Amino acid sequence: MSAEGTRAHDAARGDEAEEEEESSAQKHRYGRRDLLSADLDSGMESVTTHRAAFSAPKGAGVRQRGRRAELLQTHLARLIRQQEQARSEAPPPLTDFCSTTQRDFSVQGFVPVTPQVTQVHDYTSDPAVTFWSENYRQIQGVSATQTPNTPFRKSTAFSKPIGERLDDPELRHHNGDI
Repeated sequence: MSAEGTRAHDAARGDEAEEEEESSAQKHRYGRRDLLSADLDSGMESVTTHRAAFSAPKGAGVRQRGRRAELLQTHLARLIRQQEQARSEAPPPLTDFCSTTQRDFSVQGFVPVTPQVTQVHDYTSDPAVTFWSENYRQIQGVSATQTPNTPFRKSTAFSKPIGERLDDPELRHHNGDI
């Protein structure tokens, strides 16, 4: 054989090998056709086990409801459908884009008035007014207060000698001795 003939023969043999490889690859990819059935022309069954076990109930073949009841049901269904459609197609109500401040505090005719000063307050020296400073008598576990303007100071009355305690001018003033 000539070199060209050998090459042509080898090329033809290579094409056949590629076809065999493709068919082998196709067999691996798609599986063997005759594995489940010898009859390759048979179709699939139309009834499955689920469809056979759970079939839809069949009607009695006789009218279950009277003609008037059916007409009434269709008429009511049509009315309800029209009402719902009219309700869904109705334009939405207008939204009031008004803040709480505008609605509650910016009322027409309201004139803000600053109250007159009745007493001079110095925020640096006056004690803070809180819930507990107003209700100091109801606090449990606080020592007895000696003066009403300083309710949260510690009481040292138990450790003072009696002579110093009797000479205390705040105590005498509070008791009404002066």
